[in-house]
Amino acid sequence: MKAVVISKFGDPEVLEVQERAIPTYADHEVLIRVHAAGINRPDVFQRMGKYNAPEGTVQDIPGLEISGTVVEIGHNVTEVSVGDEVFSLLSGGGYAEYAVVSASLCIPKPTSISFEEACILPETIYTVWYNVFQRGGLTASDHFLVHGGAGGIGSTAIQLANLFGAKVFTTVSSEEKQEYCMELGAEVAINYKENDFELELNAAEITLILDALGGEYFAKNINLLEPDGRLIYINASMGNKVELNIIKLMQKRILISGSTLRARSLDFKSALTQEIIAHVLPLVESKKFVPQLYKTFLINEVGEAHRMMEEGNVYGKLAVKILC
Repeated sequence: MKAVVISKFGDPEVLEVQERAIPTYADHEVLIRVHAAGINRPDVFQRMGKYNAPEGTVQDIPGLEISGTVVEIGHNVTEVSVGDEVFSLLSGGGYAEYAVVSASLCIPKPTSISFEEACILPETIYTVWYNVFQRGGLTASDHFLVHGGAGGIGSTAIQLANLFGAKVFTTVSSEEKQEYCMELGAEVAINYKENDFELELNAAEITLILDALGGEYFAKNINLLEPDGRLIYINASMGNKVELNIIKLMQKRILISGSTLRARSLDFKSALTQEIIAHVLPLVESKKFVPQLYKTFLINEVGEAHRMMEEGNVYGKLAVKILC
């Protein structure tokens, strides 16, 4: 099979299309003929040598989410059948013509969306559902702030929080991204390059924040949050060491949490998959939630896709079309 391989750590040019053996599968797994794969920030970090794949996962083929057709199934598989069109989260190896995933992670692809749209859903939906809804406990009474609203996580969080009745606020880097986020359902979008979001949102009564930046945003987040507010971290791209005023934390009774997804257990991901199928898939099927696919690349253009992601000029997500 053809696969996009990290030939060595470095710039996007190190990504090469090579021939690899089709992976083998266990009794609880399925083999998927990959139609398309989503491109995510961890793929970029893995290419740079800053984020290794979990033990037991192919180390030099990135790709955390795919869509495709089930072509073979393990002896113990009952959830899916050969011929089913699915999309799925996986720990790596998604940039390839074939991929192996646990049957318990397969989600039926709605006929209302393309394979390219389906492949960009798992990573962001799982991340948002777990962190915003399960850990953050979002309800319709929340005033929810997500930083970076025009990206994959942000565009997903805005839509889902809005669909579940919360009042949504976000920060972005341009006027165009402000307009984009407002169209997705954000009530207020602050251009942080022109305005101090802490001052602009001081009266917004923020109760829940999702942050992938860290750094100097930490203190601003704490200042913005209402008493009993929740602050959830999924990354710290602006810095992972911050100064914490513990007294202010105590006085405002703020809960701070954080998580990663890739290395979590199969049991955890399987349970989360059932939550997604029950609560999010119907929104996709009814077109209330719209996959935010910005651009699709061919398998020999993945380096170009990584470069575009690094430059930050992406609204929503990028995909690579594997089956042409």
